[in-house]
Amino acid sequence: MKKALLFLCQGLEEYEASVFTDALGWTTTYGLEPIQLVTTGFHQKIRCGWNFTIEPERPFDDIDVDDFDALLIPGGMSRAGFYEDAFDERLLSLIRAFDRHNKLIASVCVGALPIAKSGVLKGRTATTYQLSEKRQQQMRELGVRVLQQPLVVDGNIITSTSPATAMEVAFTVVETLTSADNLARIKQGMGFTPMPSLTTASATPSP
Repeated sequence: MKKALLFLCQGLEEYEASVFTDALGWTTTYGLEPIQLVTTGFHQKIRCGWNFTIEPERPFDDIDVDDFDALLIPGGMSRAGFYEDAFDERLLSLIRAFDRHNKLIASVCVGALPIAKSGVLKGRTATTYQLSEKRQQQMRELGVRVLQQPLVVDGNIITSTSPATAMEVAFTVVETLTSADNLARIKQGMGFTPMPSLTTASATPSP
C-alpha cells in the first residue's frame, strides 16, 4: 500500500489540507488501490488559518522518509504564523530527503514556498499564489521559473496557485501514486463524475 505524509504547518488553510484527507481517504473505502495518509507537524496542536485546531497523529521526530511515497504540503496564512513552520530547517531537510529519493512532493498555493526555499526547485518550473507578486518574486529569487498556470508538474513536484486548485492537486496525487482507474473510481464515489445509472435516470422524463 502506498503511504503519503501530510505535513501540517501552523497557520495552514484548512481546506487545502482537507482535500488530501478526503481524496486519499476515499481510496481506502471506495477505491481500487488504497493510499494510507499520515499527518505530522512540529506541534501537538495546530492552530489553522481560520481558527480550527487539529492534532497531528504522529510526532515529527518519529517520521522516517523511507516509510512514505509522497509528501503533501498545504498552504497557509502569514498572519497565522505559516512561514514560521514552513521555513523551519527541519521541514526543508525533509523536503530535500523526499526529493533525493525522487518521491512525490505536492503542494497547494503558498505550500510551494518551503519547497522552493529547500532548494529542490532551483532551475525548475513551479507556481504559487496567483494574486501575490511578493510570493512569486520570492520563488524567482530562489531560482524557480514561475509559470502562470493553475497547476504545474515538474518531475516529482506538483505546485498550484490557490485553494481553487486544491482538489485537483489531491486527485493528481492519487493518480500518480496509483492509477487513472483508481482516480476515476473515487471521483465517481465522491460525486465528481456521475454514476451511469444516475445519468440515464436524469435524462428520462418523469411520467
